[in-house]
Amino acid sequence: MMDVTVLKEAHKLLAEYKYEPAKLDRGYTNKSLYINIGDNRIEEKQISEDVKEKFIGGKGVGLRYLWDATKPETKWNDPENEIVIAGGPLCGITQYPGAGKSLVVTISPMTDLPIDSNVGGYFGPYLKFSGFDALELQGKAEKDVIIFIDGNEGIIRIEEAPLEAIDGHVVSEQLTEMYANSEEDKKNISVISAGSAADHVNIGLLNFSFYDMRRQVARLKQAGRGGIGRVFRDKKIKAVVIKFKGTKGNLNNPVDQAIINKTGIKLHKQIHDLDDQQCRMRQIGTANIIEVMDEYDLLPVHNYQYGCHPDTKNIASNVFIEKFITQGMPDGCWFGCSLSCAKAADHFEIQTGPYKGHKVTIDGPEYENAAGLGSNCGIFDPAIILEGNFYCDTYGVDTISFGTIVAFAMECYERGIIDKEITGGLELNFGNGLAQLELLHQMSRGEGFGVLVGMGVKKLKEVFVEKYGADPDFLNDIGMEQKGLEVSEYLPKESLAQQGGYGLTNKGPQHDEAWLIFMDMVNNQIPTFEDKAEALHYFPMFRTWFGLMGMCKLPWNDTIPLSNATADEPAKIPEHVQNYINLYNGVTGANIDKYELIRQSERVYNFQRVFNIRRGKGLRKQDAMPYRSMGPVTKEEYESRQERYDKQLIELLGYNPEGKTTEEKIKVMREYRLDQYEQLTDAVYKRRGWTPNGVPTVEHLKSIGMDLPELIEVVEKHL
Repeated sequence: MMDVTVLKEAHKLLAEYKYEPAKLDRGYTNKSLYINIGDNRIEEKQISEDVKEKFIGGKGVGLRYLWDATKPETKWNDPENEIVIAGGPLCGITQYPGAGKSLVVTISPMTDLPIDSNVGGYFGPYLKFSGFDALELQGKAEKDVIIFIDGNEGIIRIEEAPLEAIDGHVVSEQLTEMYANSEEDKKNISVISAGSAADHVNIGLLNFSFYDMRRQVARLKQAGRGGIGRVFRDKKIKAVVIKFKGTKGNLNNPVDQAIINKTGIKLHKQIHDLDDQQCRMRQIGTANIIEVMDEYDLLPVHNYQYGCHPDTKNIASNVFIEKFITQGMPDGCWFGCSLSCAKAADHFEIQTGPYKGHKVTIDGPEYENAAGLGSNCGIFDPAIILEGNFYCDTYGVDTISFGTIVAFAMECYERGIIDKEITGGLELNFGNGLAQLELLHQMSRGEGFGVLVGMGVKKLKEVFVEKYGADPDFLNDIGMEQKGLEVSEYLPKESLAQQGGYGLTNKGPQHDEAWLIFMDMVNNQIPTFEDKAEALHYFPMFRTWFGLMGMCKLPWNDTIPLSNATADEPAKIPEHVQNYINLYNGVTGANIDKYELIRQSERVYNFQRVFNIRRGKGLRKQDAMPYRSMGPVTKEEYESRQERYDKQLIELLGYNPEGKTTEEKIKVMREYRLDQYEQLTDAVYKRRGWTPNGVPTVEHLKSIGMDLPELIEVVEKHL
């Protein structure tokens, strides 16, 4: 790695701004930081009480700023598109697990809609402690720039930075070394970067660093979804660096520190006592459910055709624990998080690409990476999965989208829709891990079939139809994307509620809104359309709340109190809901209850829906899902579960499958399941206060206090 002194000497100062860091009060600084790198303008903005009341923080404030900064026709690569990064009033507390989240919003190159993505690491809290509730990045630089924020000295600089690396793990190490005064000081640095692939493909992500003092390495967490890293690099931003020294538990200046301490101690004890018997987050992190998903036929295999595989045992969580994951170290990505799910593989030797022979620390694996890079592509080699995980992160590639796109391309290859001539010689059979890695390397270099893969499933479908004569109906059935965003790594075809949890979203099929598979399919807790609609109202709103506050959702339901077994609504984890109410009231001095918590989210959720409509989308037709997410597309899929499907035809439809061909049974099943999805859509829209076309009504906007003139103007055109 190049001497950081040489790197620093090559910087050219473009702008400098000095400020007095705003003091935090009740979780807010009431200031935002605006930086336009096109004209090197740095400004402070006041956040109004009205914005705080209606949008709270996090993605709410981000969406408000993005609406104001853009026009309905603004494209992702227009200079006026913004990247907005914000925590929330609870962001930065150290007493309660999971309080280090930032929410990032922009106009997505994948969906052409506002995308929001949550991310851990230290940046969000450090931004707030440095005096700002939000950061707006707008404009385009002519050459690569670095933005540096010193929250102690009150200095912000924009500097040309020609020599630093682009790839995430290298540039994070370089800039942490550059701006820290000592090894101890490195924990006070956080770096936002993308990676070399984000220069070329639309599935680029952002890396947010945090310095691991025990491992002595800058580790990375990702704002992965929707191509935010592509926007970042299109603006010629190489990195945003923040430095803040002096983190402690009362910096939010809460109204009632005692209740925050008490609530945190209660959850820390619960995690200590129960996590090892429940989700094992401290042992393995989110990869704890790989074998569970396989057991329940929910693990995506071979582009979501199947839900289990005999080789899943090779990538089960115990394999990663025994062979790769470093044990015995606290692994939280923010101070005070005893859930400690941020696992890492240390001293992992890379076998391919530009870092071959390097020994690196890999953040993961997360469940999504193991399922997407692994089983969905038919790859059951844990070392290949970890290497793919590493390259996705450092190149700045969304692992969820990448895994789903490659799985789609592999199925197209195996079905003869594309061939080696089209792929540039790559044999994209299921299970070819080296071919998968080569696609990543091509993305980094900006060449080959990999660049096309990096445009997403939606683009691949268009190209395969227009250039190679593929059947568009079949590709639409098997291409697991919606609104331009790839489906995350759960098999929803046996859970109508999860189909809605993916399809009836604002940003596209990401499970952070609603993960209802177990409630629906395993526990049968929501049998009717009305039950499912209620769940698809409550849980997306509840989960949205984490994104307003700067909180991680994992401490909510990945550890469960013993009292939950006798709770009135155990799926909601009511004791934990009360924890969040206590935290919010304790920080802000408000007096909300569980109903106002949901209304806070409803305001922002409906604002985002209208934002989509303002951009010419956001209606019922955009909420349709590919049929593979609902049922069997091919003969092989049906026959892999023939006993189950035949039984369903008899019991649910009164249809006798005896003597019928598989194709005949698929047709009948398809008509039934499509109709079920439409009935679910009707029920969910009604529960959410929307028209049958998915438009929030004026009456509903008034009832939740979101009848802003600019929203009424948009919805009235569609009523």
